[in-house]
Amino acid sequence: MAGTDSSKQPAPSVLNGEGPSIILVHPQLSENIGTAARAMLNCGLTDMRLVAPRENWLSEKAQAASSGAVSVLEGAKVYNTTEEAIADLNYVYATTGRNRFMTKPVVTPRLAATEIHAKAAQGLKCGVLFGRERNGLENDDLALADAMLTVPLNPAYCSLNLAQAVLVIGYEWYQAGDETPPQQMSLGHTGPATKEELLGFFNHLERELDECGFFRNEEKRPSMVRNIRNMFQRAGLTTQEVRTLHGVVTELVTLRDEHGRRVGIPARRGKTEREEE
Repeated sequence: MAGTDSSKQPAPSVLNGEGPSIILVHPQLSENIGTAARAMLNCGLTDMRLVAPRENWLSEKAQAASSGAVSVLEGAKVYNTTEEAIADLNYVYATTGRNRFMTKPVVTPRLAATEIHAKAAQGLKCGVLFGRERNGLENDDLALADAMLTVPLNPAYCSLNLAQAVLVIGYEWYQAGDETPPQQMSLGHTGPATKEELLGFFNHLERELDECGFFRNEEKRPSMVRNIRNMFQRAGLTTQEVRTLHGVVTELVTLRDEHGRRVGIPARRGKTEREEE
């Protein structure tokens, strides 16, 4: 999904430098560092730390793979050891997709996200360790972490590439602090119709329905009118949609010749003898 818009303000977490540090331990390919940077910036994370990367993280391949998240690559800090990379942090999570048989808390990304927000509110700095693309973190790296972080996926196949893993953790962290409503209505360049506009349409429609004999049964007319109005009320119509419906009703009662040219509105008919009875 393409969604880059430089005219919009970055997430507050980007402006304030919040969020966990993303620590890539011995990453092997520069492209993977680039895609991880892209995943980070998607989620408002900017603190990338690299432990002894094998390839140049600022290579053309890395920058191309970042799809515009070059600022994350340029700001990346490089360390020789994992110990150096986490020295200034208060709490560290180590990602793993398999049981390491260590006595250590194992949490999901969702719980870790909530914990990171809570710790940040206390002024504590957190980080997340990610291992090599080929075989993940070594046990010595996991031993440095306070908790292990595992993504609950299909137990028969839970393999993630580096950028996917970063995105899952970053997404959960971002969502834990995001206040976007779960559902919104996109109205384009129009807005919700006013009641005056709706009532104008109702009157137009009901007038034409009267003229064509739709409301034959006077006793049922009030309930039929209410049903029709409720149906359109539930639709949440916009101003433009109300205008379109006016046009639809007008066209339905307009006479046209064989060439489709408008020739007028049919004469209003009176009630038949049967209807008068």
